Amino acid sequence: MLEQAPSWREVLAPEFEKPYLQELLGFLEKRRTKGAVIYPDSDHWFHALEMTPLDQVKVVILGQDPYHQPGQAHGLSFSVKPGVKVPPSLRNIYKELATDVGFKVPNHGSLESWAKQGVLLLNAVLTVEDSAANAHQGRGWEQFTDKIIELVNDRCSHSVFILWGSYAQKKGAMVDQERHLVISSAHPSPLSAHRGFLGSQPFSKVNQWLISQGQTAIDWQLPIETSDPNALIQTALDLTHTEAEG
Repeated sequence: MLEQAPSWREVLAPEFEKPYLQELLGFLEKRRTKGAVIYPDSDHWFHALEMTPLDQVKVVILGQDPYHQPGQAHGLSFSVKPGVKVPPSLRNIYKELATDVGFKVPNHGSLESWAKQGVLLLNAVLTVEDSAANAHQGRGWEQFTDKIIELVNDRCSHSVFILWGSYAQKKGAMVDQERHLVISSAHPSPLSAHRGFLGSQPFSKVNQWLISQGQTAIDWQLPIETSDPNALIQTALDLTHTEAEG
């Protein structure tokens, strides 16, 4: 595991020898042998680490649990594969991007271009079961991702931690705010977005901080794939209906 993430493999190797992680991996294997459908596929469990090397982390966006419907989760928090309908929380993120940095809404929900620029899209729990939100909470992933946050906190300089919602804020409490910028607000889900997420301008704040620290800003604009214009139109329509969902 982590063959495609050498910088992380070097520092996380001791974790794989610890009983908690061996028990977690054993639990996942037993669930699969019993017919449980686990998301994402096992080759995407560590996709966030593969996409964003430790020495390149500028921003951490902390999620909670992978999406639990078919075809959605691919190892990056809040992101879905191209061709998958943009989920409600991500639609609200797009709305905030539009007002904050002039973002143009794409016809997809893949955030891989952010990951390639140093945005670590990390979920607290890295697996879930089909149609069963939080199915793998409390099984050990939280300890593993705490270690990841600890490594970024200790080894990266002047990074930004984006903590949406109380769960992320509790998990990110270890971050040294004298060294890093912490941006906290309500979660972008339809249930809470209007209670402090929309209008919070996290994306422009990230870039202001990075520039002030002599780093390159994040280009938040995602590639706009127009091969399916109907998908682009549908995404725009979804955005206009997000408020109704809240």
